[in-house]
Parts: sequence; structure tokens; C-alpha cells
Amino acid sequence: MENLVVQSKVRELFKQHGCNTGSDAVDQLNKEVGRLIKVAAERTKQNGRKTVKAADI
Repeated sequence: MENLVVQSKVRELFKQHGCNTGSDAVDQLNKEVGRLIKVAAERTKQNGRKTVKAADI
């Protein structure tokens, strides 16, 4: 799967919360974003639209 999140930005945000970031955390976050996109796309199609809206996420 291609990267859907910017690793440097993710690490920066965790650092702001006083945490270090393991590479597996970024990989898992990337997978979760991919899953959310798939669910939102399915919901959009079920509602007879092509445009994903916030409510689909």
C-alpha cells in the first residue's frame, strides 16, 4: 500500500504529545487511513453519490 500519511508530520504530532514514534505505528496508521477511505467510498456508493462527504467518513 502506498503511503497515505506523511511520516514526518505524524512523528511531529506524537512528539508534541511527548511520545516517540515506532515505524510500526506509522504503518498501522497508514493501514487505518486506507480502511477509512474504503468504508467511506462504499458508503458513498450506497447513497447513490460519487462525492465523498464528511458524513461518509
